[in-house]
Amino acid sequence: MTPGDGLTALILAGNRRGRIDPMAAAAGVSHKALLPVDGTPMILHVIRALQACPAVHRIIVSTEPSDILAAFAEARTILVRPSAASPSRSVAASLLEFGTPLLVTTADHALLTPEILQSFLSQTPDEADATAGVARSDVIRVAYPTTRRTWLRMRDGDFSGCNLFLLRTPSASRAVDFWQRLEQQRKSPVAMVRIIGLTALFRYLFKSLTMQAAVRLLGRRVGAKLAIVELPFADAAVDVDKPSDLLLVDKTFAKRKAA
Repeated sequence: MTPGDGLTALILAGNRRGRIDPMAAAAGVSHKALLPVDGTPMILHVIRALQACPAVHRIIVSTEPSDILAAFAEARTILVRPSAASPSRSVAASLLEFGTPLLVTTADHALLTPEILQSFLSQTPDEADATAGVARSDVIRVAYPTTRRTWLRMRDGDFSGCNLFLLRTPSASRAVDFWQRLEQQRKSPVAMVRIIGLTALFRYLFKSLTMQAAVRLLGRRVGAKLAIVELPFADAAVDVDKPSDLLLVDKTFAKRKAA
């Protein structure tokens, strides 16, 4: 995808299922997005990265009405939309209102940079309806050897998601619909297996799938052309899910300043 296509970027910043995040509660703020990182609400680091990316011309924040709005005082051209009952529904609502292409990320992606965004967008295949960013474990572990991540263990290596998605064409809505179906059945493993398909599940469990083969298999299940982009940035895979992540991010900002 070329950088001049004029993207709408969506930041998911709502509280999960309407509950205040424990880390936010401990810090005395209403949303995890407002946790201070390098003395600044975390979401502003994400906004600044998006604003510095030439491809992005509009930024949407999906959240609940709250004091989170005060964090946007310095942000330009930010639109706020109410978050839905789940992340997938918030994405679906933004797709319905703003259409494609839609770049999706999260408010806890505090180490996001314009370089990461440019790399992701420049490598996104033009024929793909929806693309996700991933990073290999060896890239991440070189920079952050003690970090704990959720790995996708494939035949050709271990991968971590990077909370970066590009919904490039209207057919990407099928991927979002598939995501919603999985979210609705998250408490029923049997139903989730039916949605994903036994073939894909068994091949994953026995590590007989490469990442690209898994994407092709999932794309057939979804009914859309899916793609992944391998990012060479360890920071792309770091989000703030637990206190140790917040400490890691703060240390990273301190190192950047020292450098």
